[in-house]
Amino acid sequence: MGPGKLVLVRHGETEGNVAKLLDTQVPGLPLTERGAAQAKTFGETLLNPPRVLFCSAALRARQTASYIEAATGVPATVLDNLHEVQVGDLEGQHSEEAHGYFQRVYRAWHNGDLDQRIPGGESGQDVLDRFLPVIEELRDTYLAPESSTGDVLLVNHGAAMRLVSRFLADVLPPFTTNNHLDNTETIELVPLPDGTWDCTRWGRFTPPFGYDVAPTSDDPMG
Repeated sequence: MGPGKLVLVRHGETEGNVAKLLDTQVPGLPLTERGAAQAKTFGETLLNPPRVLFCSAALRARQTASYIEAATGVPATVLDNLHEVQVGDLEGQHSEEAHGYFQRVYRAWHNGDLDQRIPGGESGQDVLDRFLPVIEELRDTYLAPESSTGDVLLVNHGAAMRLVSRFLADVLPPFTTNNHLDNTETIELVPLPDGTWDCTRWGRFTPPFGYDVAPTSDDPMG
């Protein structure tokens, strides 16, 4: 295996995804049968097993990771602070108005206004403040140059992983806001010697990333 990278994996399809729900609280809704099949296929089609496998505490992430564990033999470990962006008063809603409100705040975060807050929920800075220290600890532990063989797989959530990757690897909006992630799609980040990260995959896309693409159609959290 070559130098390791951080592979952020969006969980498999859930009942909330199908219903277009803003579903962010832990533990959240389970995988559908299709979501379970997606997770199983993801694990079975990996070219190499990961060095380590982690997931958020949400049920959908833990279930997805369990299928990857079964396929690869690499045990899954739950980590705190990697759950989805918390939408507060919008939780459980699926109206066009609720989706629009969330997307306006979410786009503002990607454009640098991280202090905007979803009523009853998180600001963009809140998300980064809990998520980024975990990423840096994983980097120090598993992706240091002297021990960088094999990938670190982290099963988590679409909105959170897009926001985190936008700032870690300086991938710019509107690409980052318009390109939602399908279930079990990945963002792949390579650690660089200067302490930064290079994004080598964003869902279906590889660099150079286009910045004038139209928004993709997906559930609100993708």
